[in-house]
Amino acid sequence: MAGRPREFDRDVALAKARDAFWSRGYEGVSMADLVEKLGIASARIYAAFGSKRELFQEAVALYDAEEGGFAVRAMAEERTATQAIERSLREAIENCTRKGRPQGCMIVSAATNCSAENEDVREFLAEYRRGRSALLLKRLERAIAEGEVKPEADAQALADHYATILLGIAVQARDGVPRAQLLDTVPMAMLPIQAVAL
Repeated sequence: MAGRPREFDRDVALAKARDAFWSRGYEGVSMADLVEKLGIASARIYAAFGSKRELFQEAVALYDAEEGGFAVRAMAEERTATQAIERSLREAIENCTRKGRPQGCMIVSAATNCSAENEDVREFLAEYRRGRSALLLKRLERAIAEGEVKPEADAQALADHYATILLGIAVQARDGVPRAQLLDTVPMAMLPIQAVAL
């Protein structure tokens, strides 16, 4: 006998959960909040997603595959590291300030501080952020190897610089700094890599 069909669209429910966590953070969203936001009973949420933590991890993966994946796409698609970094900064600003969406970056703001019992959630997101820094470093090392950037350039320092700026964009956007004001910072932010570009 076939199981009863679900009475909700799992993808829609996951997107609603993503937005709730993006807006209020992991600890700021209770199961009661999820029941209200998703419009389904807690038992169905558990049946579909497992625990709140598993739902959160799926929500982060959805964010990373869509809105939050701008840097991965830029690094893969742009011809030069300089172009990829500038695109990443501009798209980060667009993503973090989109009208009708939570402000800031879900990966940055969903769990910067957690109670001891949720330390693994904070570490889960920290690992995502470290992955972005590693992506920048890899692209900059490639730029040096391919002669796009001077061989004496410090790829690690440049990667750390741009990772820090991307984090700062997310925080500034979350604090309500307007998109135009953030975009005005991009030319200044690009100076370090322009200084070592060949």
